[in-house]
Amino acid sequence: MAEGSVFKHCSCKSADGRRLGSRCPKLRRPSGAWHPTHGRWAYQLELPTTTDGRRRTLRRYTFDTRDIAAKERDDALNLLGLAAGNKDLAIEIGDLLHQLKPTEPLPDRNMIARRVKAGIPATTAVLLGDYLTEWLTGRSIEASTKRSYDGHIRNHLEPHLGHIPIEKLRVGHIKAMFNAIADRNIAIEAARGSDDPDIRASVRRQRTTGAATMHRIRGTLRKALNDAIRTHRLIEFNPAAHVELPSGKRPKARVWTTAAVKYWQATGKRPSPVMVWTPQQAGQFLDYAEDHDIVLYPLYALMLYRGLRRGEAIGLRDLDLDLDVGAAVISQQITTVGYRPVTKKVKTDAGDRTITLDQVTVAITRSHLARRATWQLVSGPAWPRTGLIFVQPDGTAWHPDTVTKRFDDLIEKAGLPPIRLHDLRHCAATFLKASGADLQDIKEMLGHSTITITSDTYTSVIQELETERAKAEASAALVPRTQRRAG
Repeated sequence: MAEGSVFKHCSCKSADGRRLGSRCPKLRRPSGAWHPTHGRWAYQLELPTTTDGRRRTLRRYTFDTRDIAAKERDDALNLLGLAAGNKDLAIEIGDLLHQLKPTEPLPDRNMIARRVKAGIPATTAVLLGDYLTEWLTGRSIEASTKRSYDGHIRNHLEPHLGHIPIEKLRVGHIKAMFNAIADRNIAIEAARGSDDPDIRASVRRQRTTGAATMHRIRGTLRKALNDAIRTHRLIEFNPAAHVELPSGKRPKARVWTTAAVKYWQATGKRPSPVMVWTPQQAGQFLDYAEDHDIVLYPLYALMLYRGLRRGEAIGLRDLDLDLDVGAAVISQQITTVGYRPVTKKVKTDAGDRTITLDQVTVAITRSHLARRATWQLVSGPAWPRTGLIFVQPDGTAWHPDTVTKRFDDLIEKAGLPPIRLHDLRHCAATFLKASGADLQDIKEMLGHSTITITSDTYTSVIQELETERAKAEASAALVPRTQRRAG
């Protein structure tokens, strides 16, 4: 490979108006040495010939010193050296250099080297959107996790960042995406509160993106970029790891107190995304469910009394239950991917647990099993052998979305303040704490991976219950007051 040359160049013109360039006589002294102040330094080197054999040259001008010009020439030669005898790759790198604009810096050698190692064309920018799509396609992960990643990529990362070459992605780009998401949240909330029905209708079924979801979006991008560093060697820096977001802490559970119920009745709004019933409200629900949906009543009771997740209750098997001992093993769940039910193991070691059943739950479950035996007797040999505790009267498994829909319908018809089906779990934890259990007991019942999750979610709601009232009264009583007439 030719080493190229370093020389001086100027913008002087001849008498007929033509630029002299490197032919200007003022560039050299009479001795032949370069003039120290006239002109600027430049370099030139031969690039690999094109596929059809045409010669081409790389010329770069306007360097302040010879050393700077020589260094860039050497950098260009080092880039060409990455071809290591591969003629096609040499032509490709030559194309990349030949297409540079006069003021455009040379491509980063390490970046080109990473592309060469990854088998990616040196002349093609790897756009983040293309990389994320390829990255997700090649991952062997749970269907639900893949669906979550896909949603983050399709709804947020691709629209905001997909057009940016992966090696040019910076922290500022990612911050701008989250700022845009926050602005969209504000616009949706403003439209929802508008007096104009057309404006309200324009955001119907549009959802805001909460702080926790933003953290998960960043987590997806951070994981993908970490793989771009470790596995694909496309980049050396992960900008997603250096983006700060507002706290995505779980919302505190709040009790449907009398004041909270009045606020909801007046505004239609819940004081918190996570609401729990008082014991009296929970009892009203169970009474109503027993009278109006006896088929699902035992499942809801189990969730309310012992804090099971929806998928854990639906997936509970005959072999997991021992009513004589009063215990149930929680080891599998039935969840959904899209709308399709999927049976799988519980997600964590902490979730794989044995829970103790109280006498009320045991009695309700025994009655359910007796009722189920009647359904089976009526169906005869056609009865499906699912092995599940909670099934429909025809023996088939419950679809998780159906269980949720019927729960919501019962609440509305019973006239109770609304909670989510998952909030039955929060009710169970709240009532257990009010009865004297500590956070470790609640953690084990719920199958939380750390006690931090338990504490973050339930600290405030615990303080709203009667167990804290006596402490508050005792504290206030210590403050001496003179007798004053009311009013």
